[in-house]
Amino acid sequence: MTRAMKIFIGIITVIILAFYFNIINFTVDGKEVDAITGIDNFFGLFVGYLYAVLFYQIMGFPLIVLILLVGSITFTFYFRFINIRGFMHSIDVIRGKYDNPNDTGQISHFQALTSALSATIGLGNIAGVAVAVSLGGPGAVFWMIFIAFFSMSAKFVSCTLGQLYRKVNADGSISGGPMYYLEE
Repeated sequence: MTRAMKIFIGIITVIILAFYFNIINFTVDGKEVDAITGIDNFFGLFVGYLYAVLFYQIMGFPLIVLILLVGSITFTFYFRFINIRGFMHSIDVIRGKYDNPNDTGQISHFQALTSALSATIGLGNIAGVAVAVSLGGPGAVFWMIFIAFFSMSAKFVSCTLGQLYRKVNADGSISGGPMYYLEE
């Protein structure tokens, strides 16, 4: 974490604590507001600006959706359809073809897969399919499959970067993930 980021987090923490303990009285339109409302108003401004940028409509689609779609399609073509070419290799890894009991590491390949899937697939993905089909009709399934096909390459890139920039701690444990490769 950079020095500027640590300073920013420290300032935000002090402001939140000041509001929480009512050290700073927050007034809106001449009325004194409690700490929770003050914090909500403070972050509401930031989130409002962020929402305006990320969900800006371009051709009827939010900007963030277009960024993710273009990135996923780019990764798919750049890695020459790794989601298809690497399918059998992934099955071999899960079945334990490459397992070696003498290898260093804390978890098996299968445990890594189930951990990644549990972080990726949640209640929103399960309920989201039902809601999408009920609101959009059966055509929604095609678009979900279409987006998922290209999103596999984005997930591949994310997992690969997580492995490349992971850190081995002094006690032998391993730390990694997006927070590590985004810092680099």
